[in-house]
Amino acid sequence: PNQYFESPKKYLDWRLSPECVSLSSKKGFRLAPPTAPRVAVLLYRKHVISGLRYISDLITIIESQGLLPIPIFINGVEAHTIVRDLLTSKHEIEGVAHGTTVRDVTYQPSKAASVDAIVNTIGFPLVGGPAGSMEAGRNVAVAETLLTSMNVPYIVASPLLVQSIPQWKQSGVLGLQSVILYSLPELDGAIDTCVLGGLVGDKIALIPERVRKMTSRVNGWMNLRRTPPSERKITIMVYGFPPNVGAVGTAALLDVPNSLERLLKRLDKDGYDVGGFATDPDASGESLVAALAILSENSVITTGASKMQETIDARIERAKKGDITTAATLARPGGGLGGAKVKAFDVSRDDLDKSLGKYMSKKVNRAWSEKDRGPGVSGKGQLVVSGIQVGNVWITVQPLLGVEGDPMRLLFERDLTPHPQYCAGYEWMKKPEEEGGIGSQAVIHLGMHGTVEWLPGQPLGNDRQSWSDELLGGLPNIYVYAANNPSESILAKRRGYGTLVSYNVPPYGRAGLYLELANLKDLLNEYRESKASDNVSGKNSHVDLRDAIWSSCQRCEITADVPLLISDGEETNVVTGADLPESLTDDIFDRWALAVSDYLVELQDRLFSSGLHTLGDTPTDTEMTSYLQAYFGEKLSEEDCAKAISKWKEEQEFKTKGQSESNVLETIWSSFQEFAMKFTQDQSLESIKESNNASEEKISEHDVIFAEATNIVSLLGQTTEELDSIMNLLGGGYIKPKPGGDLLRDGTSVLPTGRNIHALDPYRMPSAGAWARGQRAAEEILRQHCEANNGAYPETTAVTLWGLDTIKTRGESIAIVLSLVGARPVKEGTGRTVRYDLVPLEELGRPRVDVLASLSGIFR
Repeated sequence: PNQYFESPKKYLDWRLSPECVSLSSKKGFRLAPPTAPRVAVLLYRKHVISGLRYISDLITIIESQGLLPIPIFINGVEAHTIVRDLLTSKHEIEGVAHGTTVRDVTYQPSKAASVDAIVNTIGFPLVGGPAGSMEAGRNVAVAETLLTSMNVPYIVASPLLVQSIPQWKQSGVLGLQSVILYSLPELDGAIDTCVLGGLVGDKIALIPERVRKMTSRVNGWMNLRRTPPSERKITIMVYGFPPNVGAVGTAALLDVPNSLERLLKRLDKDGYDVGGFATDPDASGESLVAALAILSENSVITTGASKMQETIDARIERAKKGDITTAATLARPGGGLGGAKVKAFDVSRDDLDKSLGKYMSKKVNRAWSEKDRGPGVSGKGQLVVSGIQVGNVWITVQPLLGVEGDPMRLLFERDLTPHPQYCAGYEWMKKPEEEGGIGSQAVIHLGMHGTVEWLPGQPLGNDRQSWSDELLGGLPNIYVYAANNPSESILAKRRGYGTLVSYNVPPYGRAGLYLELANLKDLLNEYRESKASDNVSGKNSHVDLRDAIWSSCQRCEITADVPLLISDGEETNVVTGADLPESLTDDIFDRWALAVSDYLVELQDRLFSSGLHTLGDTPTDTEMTSYLQAYFGEKLSEEDCAKAISKWKEEQEFKTKGQSESNVLETIWSSFQEFAMKFTQDQSLESIKESNNASEEKISEHDVIFAEATNIVSLLGQTTEELDSIMNLLGGGYIKPKPGGDLLRDGTSVLPTGRNIHALDPYRMPSAGAWARGQRAAEEILRQHCEANNGAYPETTAVTLWGLDTIKTRGESIAIVLSLVGARPVKEGTGRTVRYDLVPLEELGRPRVDVLASLSGIFR
């Protein structure tokens, strides 16, 4: 006690010395073995020198759980300097040796310690901490670089410093505490955040069970790091909701069968045991999904685990005989399963009770009686847990939520529990193989999205009674998630301990018009032509087309979106009948027909995601063109799209061939151009043109658009990193963070995919699109007020700032507030906001409007 060391290296030398071992033995402390994984634990300096009890308790529990902590106390603002100067890792050491990593000149090898993980008990951003609010946006890149070089799990786990334990137990982590513990660290790529305790009165107290939860999750990642790839046991979990409608192996925007196949082949390439699947030319992901769908059938579950392989074999034979009720893909040699076999279990309620423990099993038994056992139960009353075994990889379907008639009830009623077979599915996945389970060391939830993160429990900050906390235990959860849904992904990250790996959304297409809509468009065109002809000839032939147009609109139900209105004195009535009223004038019908035409144009140009994305697949040339045309519209021609794609391919070919001495200068220049392009990728065209106006060489708007298009193609070309990131995580590594979002709405900051996405990047708000939309909304607010008040501007306007709305719109409401007061964001080259400037009144052209902002809890 009260012994401080000059550096992590000196502490580690002492910790491994006979003196420390002898002292610990006398005091009755249980030390981790010298070969245990080493974990850097960042602590508040003030708490350490004040001798707060929780510090020594924390270190003691970590040691007792088989981890060797290296406690380092800091003020809070220099955490990144510790990582940079006084910590290293096996990955970084090897990178330096091979010349792929360059350490900062401030690195101090004589004082540094090599670690396997970093646990930050302070929260806040790694760079700048509590004092880094204005610079942190810029410093996220610094933290990402440091942690990427280390390539070890970065975990934030802390006692609540501004919230009491009873308050957390009742309502979860709230307000400012959630920002400190979750939102800001997530910008650096922090994972597996745990609440370790909180305030009891004015003192900080640990909850030992929560500290053990944190160490179990660290140990889970360490277990992966220390197991050779060929021996790692992995579970891949797909989804099958809603049940019995052919939904097994589906996920939002993801081609699950092909992604599963790509993932298994990549695992094989990286040395994992996937049996004969990767080398079997007849093996396919479609066949695996078809087999899983069979195992999910109620009639198959009823027969129990022991009959399942027999059932699969029988279905394969039926498929070979041309049975149209069986998936055709199973007619391939070996069923197309690549040697995969069923691995299933019949689990008794008593065995499940033992696995869950007394407290949680009591809750399950209270909610699910023997008469109401839920789904997944055999005819003999056993809980059936099933999947397909491919080498060391077990592929299974996530159990159904199972509340009959209202499956969403589980998400909102704390007193409910998942049904017994749901619990058994996760428990037997974790259960060691020698004890009769699967023995998985990690689970990959394949696609958006599953249900484990939605189970009953704390809304934020899991406790012992949270079901996602219980069922996942210490198992690393690699969650493959669509990049464009950050608002829901935070639940997977925070409640489901998901380390997210984003996947790209499919290319965009124009909706176009078809069938009745296309006929309606032709009718309207014919009506306009006939009307023009009648104006010359004096005929009324166009009137004959009215009824046809009206009937077509009713069949398409367009009349609900574009109603035909007729005024009758002071009243305005909506026409709803099958026949048009005789009182309908040409003028009224013509205005309505024009509105319908405009509506059809809007429908025709509406964008939608076309097809499904395959994990790790680089977009084809056609798909690249679709992305670019959707992003730029008419600003970029097809010819320029082709040139941008061709340029990217040339660069890829150049990188593949390597660099010869004769083109070193060219490479340096190309790298500089790439850096400059990335530096300006989030800037608006206006700011780019302003900077170029000051230079001697002018760059046209076309040049800027083409440079941005080339950059987008390059970023889309990095989708192969989706699989790279999964492989790195399976080795217990670090994955780079990225804001989630959509390319069209949020710009290039959301690319490339294969990143640990977060829902909130406050330093990019409002985004360029949100700023434009917010400005228009503010102008409309002021216009309507002026019209209603004889041209007078409002003195004060109230605006409600909602958290989820701000996340989804990338800060539209913030843009409204700024526009009303007459301010604008100033962004640096990376697209991050560095300050807000007032617009001069001469330029604004109106009075500033005060804003009374009402902030929701999530927004705060």
